[in-house]
Parts: sequence; C-alpha cells; structure tokens
Amino acid sequence: MSNNINLSEEQIASFHKNGYIGPITIYSPEEMAEIWSAVRRQLPDRSNAAYPSDSYGAATNISNYDRHLDINKLSQHVTNPKIVAPVSDILGDDVLCWRTEFFPKYPGDEGTDWHQADTFANASGKPQILWPGETEDQFGKGTLTVWTAFTDSTIENGCLEIMPGTHHKMNYDEKKSMQYQSDIINNIEKEGKSRGFFGYDYRDLQIDPDWHPDEKQAVPLEMKAGQCVIFWSTLMHASYPNISDKVYRMGFATRYAPSFVDIYPNTDHVHEYGGNIPLDKFCCVIVAGQSRNANNRIATHNLLGNPFTPLSV
Repeated sequence: MSNNINLSEEQIASFHKNGYIGPITIYSPEEMAEIWSAVRRQLPDRSNAAYPSDSYGAATNISNYDRHLDINKLSQHVTNPKIVAPVSDILGDDVLCWRTEFFPKYPGDEGTDWHQADTFANASGKPQILWPGETEDQFGKGTLTVWTAFTDSTIENGCLEIMPGTHHKMNYDEKKSMQYQSDIINNIEKEGKSRGFFGYDYRDLQIDPDWHPDEKQAVPLEMKAGQCVIFWSTLMHASYPNISDKVYRMGFATRYAPSFVDIYPNTDHVHEYGGNIPLDKFCCVIVAGQSRNANNRIATHNLLGNPFTPLSV
C-alpha cells in the first residue's frame, strides 16, 4: 500500500482535534461518474439485496442500506485502499465496515437537522453499535463515517456542514424517543433554514431543551464528485437544503469501526424511518486486519458470491 494514501501525523492530530478530515480525493470526477452510472443502473434490481423493499414496509432510504453487499462497485468502494488507509490510521489495524447508506438530496428537499450519533439508537430506540464496556444506557463512542460525494456537492444543492471540535460532547440523548411523522418532511424551518431529519425532529433528543446549535460555528463541506470527508459520527453535522432548480446531490456514507465492537447487539431487525428490515442477510465486512469479535457475523463474499476485493490504487 502506497504511503501517500496514509495520513501524516499532523493530519491525524488535526482529525482528533477537529473531528473530521477532508475533502480527500478518492476518484477523479470521470471515474466517479462511471462508477455512479453503473451503480445507478443496478439499484432497482433488488433480487440479491440484503433487505426487502416492501415485505416489511421498509421505506426506500432504509431498504437501500448496505447495497455494498450486492452491488460489486460498492463492494469495491468500501474496501478501496484510498479509504481504508486513512480509516485504519485512525481506528487501528483491525477494521470493519458495518453499514452503508445513500443520502440523496433532490431540488426542493429540506436540509438535514444538526445531529450527532453515538449508539445509533436515535431512530430505532435500539443501539446498533456498542464498544467494549458500553451498555444500552450509556453514551457511546460512535463510529467513523466516510461520506463520499457521488455527484458534486455544493451549498446550493445541499452539501454537508459541520461544527469542528464538537465530537467530544454529546448534545443529544439517543435514549430519548423521536416520533416518525411523514407530514413534517419539507415542512419545518429551523434557525432560518428548511431542516428536518427524514420524518423526525432531532430537537426531541436534546439533552437541554433550551439549547440551540451555534450556527456561527458551521463550516460548509463542498466537494467535487469523487471526494470524501471522514468524520466521527459524534461530530455535529447537518446539511443545507437543496435550493437548486435541477441539480440533485448524491452522497454515499460508509461506516467503519474497530472489529472488536459489537454490531447490532441483541437484535435481529432494524426499525427506523418508517421501515422495518430483517438482519438475516446482514454481515460486516473486514476491510483491514481481522475480526476481533466472534459475536459479529462476517462476510468474505458479497451476496453475488464475489469476494470483497479492494480496487487497485
């Protein structure tokens, strides 16, 4: 593995201070366009997908979780050395990918609420990741998210925004509950912007109900197609609304953790965002080193039978 894809000591120090690093170029715009074109054509074919789209009432956003398990280009993406190298610099030698998600934002779509995620119990009410020694009643350490721009991501079409250095303190309690309400989507303004959280109101989880995110700390993360940003899930992050007329934004998030953590402990379904998906086909993917937790189900091949083989650098 080439040294130039690893993080320098200065970059690692900056990451731990600020909670993020990027943009980092993973693909050229032309490479990204080719990958996204191929993936987009395959998304409607759910014959090998890990989760059904209708049988369990799963909404599109949740049924399209983990398509790296059945789409080869996405299988290669999660193991790409240009991603795995900096992720391993942060997390250590033994790393798994435990979830992927698409984040589209179409013209007219609201921005995403300011939020933090530690155990990812925010919508489901059930912790989805626990580090050693953590329990369902504690705040967690979160996960490492790699958010890749599959299309250009701008302020106009709804790019990410973050608050550097906010990953050390949780402002939200995921043990609280949020009520899914489809009628509030694209229907609420917060701090002068159209914002929501996929049918939830993330303010319901605030530890201090009177607290307001300090918008003056916000930094936009505009990216070209093929670039990514790496951040702790506990970093305050949000997105702008898409105010463009015709340009959509597509992001793809891959979530990584040390392989010794517990993934989806004591649960066989995920209930969130108006959907309910079974985990009988779910598996983690080891992207570096080896598995250090026998409780986690590990896949060496995707659901098409192809090995999780990284792209060449």
